[in-house]
Amino acid sequence: MSETPDTAPLSHQADLAIETVFKAQRETAIALRTSTAKTRIGKLQRLEAAVLANREAIFRALAADLHRFEAETELLEMLPVISGIRHARRHLASWMKPAKILPTLTMIGTKARIRHEPKGVSLIIAPWNYPVSLLLGPLTSAIAAGCPAIVKPSEMSPACSAVMAKLIRETFDWQEIAAFEGDAAVSSALLDLAFDHIFFTGSPAIGKVVMTAAAKHLAAVTLELGGKSPVIVDESADIAKAAKSIAWGKFTNCGQTCIAPDYAFVHESRMPQLIEAMKESIAKMYSDPARSPDYCRIINGKHFARISHLIEDAAEHGATILAGGERDEAQKFIAPTLLTGAGEDAAIMREEIFGPVLPVLSYQDLAEPIAAINARPKPLALYVYSKNFARVERMLRETSAGGSCVNASNIQFSHDNLPFGGIGNSGLGNAHGFYGFRAFSHERCFRPTREALDRGTLHLWSRASPA
Repeated sequence: MSETPDTAPLSHQADLAIETVFKAQRETAIALRTSTAKTRIGKLQRLEAAVLANREAIFRALAADLHRFEAETELLEMLPVISGIRHARRHLASWMKPAKILPTLTMIGTKARIRHEPKGVSLIIAPWNYPVSLLLGPLTSAIAAGCPAIVKPSEMSPACSAVMAKLIRETFDWQEIAAFEGDAAVSSALLDLAFDHIFFTGSPAIGKVVMTAAAKHLAAVTLELGGKSPVIVDESADIAKAAKSIAWGKFTNCGQTCIAPDYAFVHESRMPQLIEAMKESIAKMYSDPARSPDYCRIINGKHFARISHLIEDAAEHGATILAGGERDEAQKFIAPTLLTGAGEDAAIMREEIFGPVLPVLSYQDLAEPIAAINARPKPLALYVYSKNFARVERMLRETSAGGSCVNASNIQFSHDNLPFGGIGNSGLGNAHGFYGFRAFSHERCFRPTREALDRGTLHLWSRASPA
């Protein structure tokens, strides 16, 4: 394996190192165009082995960065990564195999195929809230598609960033897969380069910066963003199960999850029951959250202050704290908190919370929450709790979101056969499984085969994916 260039804090030397790696990967991208499924599967096996070998280091790093306990890291980081790698290994040969496409009436007499080629050198910028799965998941897709990649872990989770960078550098040749740590200056230096594809996970605000940078080079982008993901609980819902599901989805990782429920609409007839059931679910999950080893912490002081301000501003605008509200700045601790009575003029109803605070609103007619959801930017997720099929269909049909669950929350992320992604303000493009492979793949419109030349038959080759 080649020696890794100096990746010390950004300087003229490190800046040259970034360019050196990028130029080398441009050459590697050409060679990888003809890589086989067997070769790519071998690289995925190496990645899986490296993740498993670094399991304890990952546990320690996430405990340091987020106060996250091992079982939660196993469920939310290790399982999605290992599952995603194994899924790609099982299906990669079929993904790469050209598929026959029936001709249209005007194309009768021709033969058409769909086949994928790697887009080329890719940049993966990962966030701090799930710094393993949201870095290695896209990397799995890039490897499966045959793309070299530069990964940039988040400096806001420094312990895990160091582990991820070390894992990458010890597992792969830097001319194919490289890692650069650092702050926003490193990200800016990387975004100045003409990547073929950029995969970014983070906030909508930074997503706009990434898309602007990509536009300078007409680079393709996948943006996994966020937004205010709503919950609707109607009068037919199983309240005990709904409360348990919402509490788990909201307060896992201290609410720092892009698809976590952000606010909830509850039919007025079930509001008191849901609030009490939510309190019971929180107590069962954490008992005493301030001392519970199972409850995470806010990532840093800046985000602690931001979430604290949202709580205080909501109270100033008439909201009532029904549960939680306790905070400890030194420990970056915010208790699981339920609010009611927050008006539309409160900041907490306009901004993505990304913390352990859930505003709960009552409604009388289903048209009310549907109108409120449609008045906001399209969310990454929408969750419906109901036993009434017609109402579920109405909620899904009359709203728009990146993805949805009925009588569950958050689990759509873990389904490797489903596309995961946002729409509008919550993202662009899809990830996971075949959809991640497709995100890093490129189409090509025409290629005659030897058989076609011999027989004089017109063959069309398209590397676009089937509809």
